[in-house]
Amino acid sequence: MEERVLQSIEIARQAVEAASDKQADNIVMLDTRQVCSFADYFVICSGESNRQIEAVWQEIREKLKREGVAASHIEGAADSGWILLDLGAVIVHIFSPSQRDYYKLDDLWNTATPVIRIQ
Repeated sequence: MEERVLQSIEIARQAVEAASDKQADNIVMLDTRQVCSFADYFVICSGESNRQIEAVWQEIREKLKREGVAASHIEGAADSGWILLDLGAVIVHIFSPSQRDYYKLDDLWNTATPVIRIQ
């Protein structure tokens, strides 16, 4: 049986789906290929509590692990209000609302093409 390798857009969509499954807020998937040299897609979302932030990142990690995709690096922690998952060509940011407002990644990468936006 041939192993199927997920494309970066599929990885990003799986991350969006997992975040949505855990009721993350304001989920955005950006196509950064034209404006960024280190990632094809960013997925940015928010969790209302440390517990929800933890649940969102665990769901994304587990869903992608089942597909054979592992994070090469994880930064931050739920109690800091920010977790980053480096999935190679896809970077996932999970923020508390206050940290998201502080870092303003949506504004910083506003020249990237929005692919998905779930309010």
